[in-house]
Amino acid sequence: MKTPSQTLRIGAAAVIILGTIIYLAITGVQADKSYYVTIGELQAMGNKAYTRHLRVAGDVAAHSIERSGTNAKFVLAEQGHTLQVSYQGVEPPPDTFKDGSQALAMGTYGRDGVFHATELQAKCASKYAAAKPAPNTASLKTPAPATPAK
Repeated sequence: MKTPSQTLRIGAAAVIILGTIIYLAITGVQADKSYYVTIGELQAMGNKAYTRHLRVAGDVAAHSIERSGTNAKFVLAEQGHTLQVSYQGVEPPPDTFKDGSQALAMGTYGRDGVFHATELQAKCASKYAAAKPAPNTASLKTPAPATPAK
C-alpha cells in the first residue's frame, strides 16, 4: 500500500509535468504565429511592427530585384504604398519570383524601414486563361476512300 507521502510526490510530479507540457504548447504556438498585414497597415502600426513576426503581400515593382545567391532585395507595391524588402533565406527565391509577380514575404519589420524576410512565396505573373474547347469531331467529314487507279 502506498503511503500518503508517495501519493503526494506522484501527484506533484504529474502536476509539474502537465504544467510544463501546457506551457511549452502555448509558447510554441505564440512563437509560430504571424500576422498578415497590408503594406499600409504595416507602416501605420508604429512600434508594434518591430516586435511581431509578420506576413506582407504585394506586387514586385518593376526593375527592383537585386539577387545575390540565395538572397534578394526588392520593392513590394500595393495600393500606392511601397515597401523595401531584404530576403535572406536558405533557399533562393522561387522561379516565379519576377517583376510584376505577386509575392508574400514572411519576417520582421526593422527600424531601418526595411522588411527583413526569411521566407518568400511568389505567384506567377502571367494570367491563366481557360483552355480552348476541343473541336466538335462529329461535324468533321471523313475523307472519301481512295479509288484504285485503272
